[in-house]
Amino acid sequence: MFCSLTAGGLGSFVGCPADLILIRMQGDSTLPADQRRNYKSVFDACRRIPAEEGISGLWKGGGPTVIRAMSLNLGMFTSYEESKERFAKMMPNHIGLSWFLASCVAGSIAATMSLPFDNAKTKMQKMKEGPDGKMPYKNIFDTMGKTIAQDGVTGLWVGLPTYCLRIAPHVMITFIISEKLKKLLL
Repeated sequence: MFCSLTAGGLGSFVGCPADLILIRMQGDSTLPADQRRNYKSVFDACRRIPAEEGISGLWKGGGPTVIRAMSLNLGMFTSYEESKERFAKMMPNHIGLSWFLASCVAGSIAATMSLPFDNAKTKMQKMKEGPDGKMPYKNIFDTMGKTIAQDGVTGLWVGLPTYCLRIAPHVMITFIISEKLKKLLL
């Protein structure tokens, strides 16, 4: 558990600026023309964000990004090993199928555990100052609290089927390749 949490946290911290730029560039076209950032490219965003918001602006929404990755890794790694053992006992002659099914379970659990944090992260990364000069969200807990107040608890899991379809294949490919490599190396 500690290793999966640490790996998820460190990896996402390093990748946070790229994730922020991706979220902003994807969401820019949905904003009214006067609120768009109009980044010309990734390089333009890498230059403008520190110039306009300070270097720490590249890590806006970084806390939720790290928490999301940690919860994703925790759900993914802990559920995979347990599922793999149970499926292998149920079908000892079909190890490849047990890996596949275990990776499906792991992907679904990882997506379910991390989606509330992913939603909060995205909202924080897309936010802009309101007319009063205040940001709409203070931190991850404020973001999640406002989401619950507006949409109910299920609002934290809006888009779960789509998110599962995005996360599960990544998890499945990762684990199946990992198992094949372990088999080759042992």
